[in-house]
Amino acid sequence: MRDLLIKVKINPLFWLVLGIGVATGYFREVLMVFLIVFIHELGHAFAAIAFKWRIYKIELLPFGGVAEVDHGGNRPIYEEAIVVIAGPLQHLWMMLASFACIGLPFWSAADHQLFVWHNLMILGFNLIPILPLDGGRLLHLWLTAVLPYQKALLRARQLSIGALVLLVLLSAVYFPFHLNLWVVISFLLLANYFEWKQRHYHFMRFLMTRSNESAARRHSVIRLKDSLAVRDAVKQLRRGYRHDFRIYRPWQASVAHVTEAELVQAFFQMKNHHAPLSSFPFAQDDRR
Repeated sequence: MRDLLIKVKINPLFWLVLGIGVATGYFREVLMVFLIVFIHELGHAFAAIAFKWRIYKIELLPFGGVAEVDHGGNRPIYEEAIVVIAGPLQHLWMMLASFACIGLPFWSAADHQLFVWHNLMILGFNLIPILPLDGGRLLHLWLTAVLPYQKALLRARQLSIGALVLLVLLSAVYFPFHLNLWVVISFLLLANYFEWKQRHYHFMRFLMTRSNESAARRHSVIRLKDSLAVRDAVKQLRRGYRHDFRIYRPWQASVAHVTEAELVQAFFQMKNHHAPLSSFPFAQDDRR
């Protein structure tokens, strides 16, 4: 627990929102929000620890938090789903606990209503399909389950930006002077900008950690023509699958049998990522 708490960091944005709350006389609400967000993020953290994920940092934000973990997008999908859902689930027991405490000296019915309201607001906001919110992470996770990883990476960020644009428009119409909301939206705009800029880095990390996947992955055979570029071939890789490739050489009426490891190794060793599969040594190892 001590090692985990050391990794907890408070984002400057959180301090700003807390400062606004204190300055406007809502200190009790500020403490409630801090407690709710902290427990929410601990839910993610304990689930990650249960699956032996390496946690680098847990950053608290006004609407939840962001945990930096080392899995490269290659851990089992069910594990990541549990880790993501573990945060929102904390709100359920917190609201039940609040109800059970009504009437105690330190907890009135008004406190309960306020506490439940903050829980529902943070929970609902977190489930919006915008990265890095839990809703955006669940959307990305679902896309990686049904699409090749590179395509899922791109599509998740496109949908996240679209949902963020919609949120900005709705906020401008219905909450034009809600300072805390606009502070959070500003953070989401920056976060999505960097998510888009780093999409290639995330894909490279996915390729580099392929060997860390469980041996129990599902098997898939991908058939390609040797005229296809290696960079486009590796984009066919899917999370949760172990791939073999059949590379067809129409002019020689032959097929090269290539493992995923061989293809990924060729990708990282080559200098020209646009070179076709036919230009690599494994394409000469044909089996009729």
